[in-house]
Amino acid sequence: MLSPQASQIRQMFSSIASRYDFLNHLLSFNIDRSWRRRTASLVTDTLVDHQALCLDLCCGTGDLTLEIIKQAPTKIVSADFSHPMLKLNLEKVTRQQLDGRILILETDAMHLPFRENTFDALTIAFGLRNLESWSRGLKEMFRVLKPEGQIFILEFSRPNNSFFNRAFQFYFLRVLPEIGSRISRHRHAYRYLQDSVSQFPDQARLSELMLESGFVKISYENLTGGIAAIHIGNKT
Repeated sequence: MLSPQASQIRQMFSSIASRYDFLNHLLSFNIDRSWRRRTASLVTDTLVDHQALCLDLCCGTGDLTLEIIKQAPTKIVSADFSHPMLKLNLEKVTRQQLDGRILILETDAMHLPFRENTFDALTIAFGLRNLESWSRGLKEMFRVLKPEGQIFILEFSRPNNSFFNRAFQFYFLRVLPEIGSRISRHRHAYRYLQDSVSQFPDQARLSELMLESGFVKISYENLTGGIAAIHIGNKT
């Protein structure tokens, strides 16, 4: 059973599902597409075997799932706790006739219904910061990965240039919430985005949390000057 906090977040994302993709692309000036492509290109180095299995966690409407499928000969479990998001995901999968390679699953990221050592790779894009506990979530992800499996975390981070950071903060704190609220017709959702990103660990601290959760060989790659970053870790 979801906690009250998780239930509230699920309800919020479910309420904006129909406008979610449009707003993602609009508010990021379509840069989010290139971020997902880059993440998928890194994942494909792990998923070279046709029998490899990937879990795309907090998958939302499935954009990263579909990007990985384009680049890797693998099967993917595409999982999220928002039913309306998953319905849109399923529509995309069915439209592209990928039902045989993608399993869509409604589940809670904090309590995954999988045995230990199940997946060769695990991806989570813009979802980790929404979990009730980042550390507990990372440990659950560690549990379901196979030994030598890899995790790929695409998440908002901290720009590494002071001028760029100030410009980004102005846009992110003042412009984006207003546009997002008007188009989504949900005032809280894009204020929540602003708050969740500002409270999320920077590149170095997220690396530390991954290490504390059991991951090794941790590295990260900044995207668009550090607005976002891809963190990679291995399970021993």
